[in-house]
Amino acid sequence: MNILNAARRINAMFPGYFQNAKHDHNKDFGYPDHVDFDAAYQRYSRNGVAFAGVEKTILKTWQDNPELWENKDAKETYGESEIRQKFDDLRLWQKLAEADRRSMVGGYSGLILRYADDKRFLEPVDTVPGGLDGLVDIIPAWAGQLTVSSWDTDERSPTYGEPTMFGFNESAVGDNDDRQAKNRSFEVHPDRVLIWSKDGTIHNRSMLEPGFNNLIDMEKISGAGGEGFWKNAKSAPVMETDADVSIADMAKGMGVGVDEIADKMNEQVEDFNKGFDAMLMLQGMKAKTLGVTLPQPEEFFNVALQGFAASIGIPLKILVGSQSGERASTEDADEWSRTNMARRTNTARPTIMALVEKLETVRVLPEQDWHIYWSDLTEASMGLKIDRADKMAAINQKLLDEVYTIDEIRETTGHGPIDEIGDQ
Repeated sequence: MNILNAARRINAMFPGYFQNAKHDHNKDFGYPDHVDFDAAYQRYSRNGVAFAGVEKTILKTWQDNPELWENKDAKETYGESEIRQKFDDLRLWQKLAEADRRSMVGGYSGLILRYADDKRFLEPVDTVPGGLDGLVDIIPAWAGQLTVSSWDTDERSPTYGEPTMFGFNESAVGDNDDRQAKNRSFEVHPDRVLIWSKDGTIHNRSMLEPGFNNLIDMEKISGAGGEGFWKNAKSAPVMETDADVSIADMAKGMGVGVDEIADKMNEQVEDFNKGFDAMLMLQGMKAKTLGVTLPQPEEFFNVALQGFAASIGIPLKILVGSQSGERASTEDADEWSRTNMARRTNTARPTIMALVEKLETVRVLPEQDWHIYWSDLTEASMGLKIDRADKMAAINQKLLDEVYTIDEIRETTGHGPIDEIGDQ
């Protein structure tokens, strides 16, 4: 009991000091307590694995561009042709893909819509004249560039809890050279902004956040390995003086005072370390090097790499590419296609439809039941389809019976029945 009372008194004198003293992993391992936009953007910009995770996801999700259809008939109408040409002129699908990319890094991104309505960005939008010509431009914005200036705090308002004004500062993201070249800064009304994120709000986390600690570990391992190999190749010498060497004689030989000999030696060593072919002049001293034994970093690096790959749901071999002649398996490729098909269904499609609704509201697009056609990423490749058709034909030949009809075999390869060819 006395020991327990003593422990309580110590805890009272130093509250929290002896509790979980070695379990603050962020502090112990050098991880940040919070991953903000700047931290996520820096990793995306300077870490190859983080960049690959974002880029490969975007390239697969936007493997091809969607199409906006007036109806589900595959034949293009005149209105669809005009929309396609306008979207091509604006590079609309590429800008939506860029917004998707930026939202993965920042948790959300924005698309600023420029209308030909003769109003400023901070003014609400009524009806935009000119139909499709009323949409002039689309500006993708990072989360760090587009922030909320004010919120709707009226509980009786239908937009309660939503932004009433955004602030756009183009120079807020990028290095110094980029920031000097970007000088657009203005307030923008929510009517002119489309938020791209998982749920259409700004309250989302960066895709890099769950595996952020793994990215730091990989940087530590690769950085320490590179620095270690460099220091082994060109390490600072350890100077050993003979017992009978006179410091005064050494200083005289170097042409400096005794009190300056240490600085002179540091200067010589610094010049020596600047190049592999430099010469080091010694007088009564011996130069030795301290070798550093480095463990193979691959095992430690792979642990962090696997953790990051798992955090973003990408198969490891797809994330880092072919290693030792190994390629991603069919199962990996199928899983990756399903993952990105889910992104299309749950993030991209709803956001594209939100854009269509905005354009309908301001009369850039006519109001009607629009459809988005987008290919199926999980659909088998033509080579696999032909292989299936070949196996179906082989079964017919083996059993000497038409188990599969010609039309069924044609359908496997994506072709219509033979009768349709004759009707054309």
